Amino acid sequence: MSKLPKNHQFIDLSDYGRSPARFIANSLKNTNCTPIHVTIAFIISGMMAIACMVYGYFWAAAFFLIFKSILDAADGELARVKNTPSYTGRYFDSVADIILNLFIFIALWQITNANLGYTIFAFLSIQLQGTLYNYYYVILRNQVNGDTTSRVFENEIPIAMKGEKQTTVNILFACYKALYGIFDKIIYILDSNASESKYLPKWLMTGVSTFGLGFQLLIISGMLVLGWKEYIIPFFISYSIMILVFIGIRKLL
Repeated sequence: MSKLPKNHQFIDLSDYGRSPARFIANSLKNTNCTPIHVTIAFIISGMMAIACMVYGYFWAAAFFLIFKSILDAADGELARVKNTPSYTGRYFDSVADIILNLFIFIALWQITNANLGYTIFAFLSIQLQGTLYNYYYVILRNQVNGDTTSRVFENEIPIAMKGEKQTTVNILFACYKALYGIFDKIIYILDSNASESKYLPKWLMTGVSTFGLGFQLLIISGMLVLGWKEYIIPFFISYSIMILVFIGIRKLL
């Protein structure tokens, strides 16, 4: 199941794992496996990738990073096919993503002897890039009656859905706000009226999808196996200029 109605779907370059994710979700549909279990599986895959990076097994690291991306899509797919959407899964997924991203860049810092300040800047850069992609994507989904588990503005604690505890939602929401709040505020300041836009063309969304975590991990994987690990951190810092480019295009439209 897509997050968007068919006539509003665009080529999402970060979503290359959707087909295998659907296969995994459909395989688990009639089992006791929950979306949270799949999220835990992608955390394990991400940690395996980090370990492989540290020990120089870059092909294996690439495999586990891409597998992590597939599982990252599979948990949401499983929630949809089982009709068990939850804020617990939504926030747990996001919290796990940002922590794994931090560890990935710590590993890159270790294996490339990069400047620590540049490493931190690169980590902040990919988070800000991802926030813009999610910001526009959630706006689009809300405009066209797509998936609404994610909200344009995460300002208030949501009411727990059926099958989840409010206490768990409260804790995970607090973690989400602590980790993502600053990125949300920066993107909102840069493009505060995006939610009022009636026109987010498919080609623009495809361009912004290069900021999606799946595509970011694909780039890291490719650069690792090509022997370009020293260029990963500079690449993500420099690619942040596209944040202003995409926002500028959106405002012109």
